[in-house]
Amino acid sequence: MPTLSEITSDFALLDDWEDRYRYLIELGRNLPPLPEALRTDANKVRGCASQVWLATEIKTENGPRQFTFVADSDAHIVRGLVAILVAMYNGRSVEEVLSIEPDPVFAKLGLKEHLTPQRSNGLASMVARLRADAAADASAT
Repeated sequence: MPTLSEITSDFALLDDWEDRYRYLIELGRNLPPLPEALRTDANKVRGCASQVWLATEIKTENGPRQFTFVADSDAHIVRGLVAILVAMYNGRSVEEVLSIEPDPVFAKLGLKEHLTPQRSNGLASMVARLRADAAADASAT
């Protein structure tokens, strides 16, 4: 998966929305498949018009605690948004997950103004879920 810096650079090269749209779909296609065992009601993200599953985990291997997650959607565009969220949040500390603001990133990518209200709400729901899981871990430690 590309880094957020690589994604930002790639988006900067794309002049029109159609190209960005295709790239977003391509990012989603490169997401690793979500294991069927994680496609549960508990992992379903509420507030998304499409089906979205998101499973978080805190890893403590070899040093500091890292927030990780896997996710998938039945919608191509949403899978691309998930891929950007993976680049933003995966492998970060819980504190970083709680402090990273996604809106400026999506604005810089030129996506914010092109997302439908439903997709924007779904994106906000995914971010809220990531932060809620990170906050739950932070308060448990």
